[in-house]
Amino acid sequence: MPRNAPSKSSSKTTSRRPSHKASEDDALRILAEDHKKVTDLFDEFERMKENEETDDEAKQVLVETACAELTIHAQVEEEIFYPAARDAIEDMDLLDEAEVEHASARQLITELAAMQPGDDLYDAKFTVLGEYVKHHIQEEEKELFPKIKKSELDLEELGREISERKLELRDEFGVSGEDEDDDDPDSGAGAKRRVH
Repeated sequence: MPRNAPSKSSSKTTSRRPSHKASEDDALRILAEDHKKVTDLFDEFERMKENEETDDEAKQVLVETACAELTIHAQVEEEIFYPAARDAIEDMDLLDEAEVEHASARQLITELAAMQPGDDLYDAKFTVLGEYVKHHIQEEEKELFPKIKKSELDLEELGREISERKLELRDEFGVSGEDEDDDDPDSGAGAKRRVH
């Protein structure tokens, strides 16, 4: 999404506050949790590739889950976090690069959605997506997040807005909540997570 396009974010995300105490609603904490979740999924995929007993269905569910999580995460960053960050810091190159990295990831996600495990390059595309994403995460957490912490951006308000939008997107894409199907083995988690 172009940075000047209208989004569902409101002007309240650019409100300022003098101190940054981490809280459950802190935007950076929420985004970092998303980063950990997808990193864990990419690591699990690597373990699956090494295990000869892994079936294609399990691999596909993992890939679909990771792609859905990445799609939702990228969308809230593009709609809410990046516009607020552009108002709060001066490093536009860092934010421009992040948006280009999102576009590259989105292209691989689109290609994976049209594939099945066992197709040529399926594993390679998901592995490369993981490498892109891990690089992107490292840049955000080591370079962008510290600059945002030093800004006067209201991270709690921004976090609440991000959380609300994530819930809307999960509903829109038919993706289950964070832990919804952990307790119900018959919940059809794979079907719920499909975004194709």
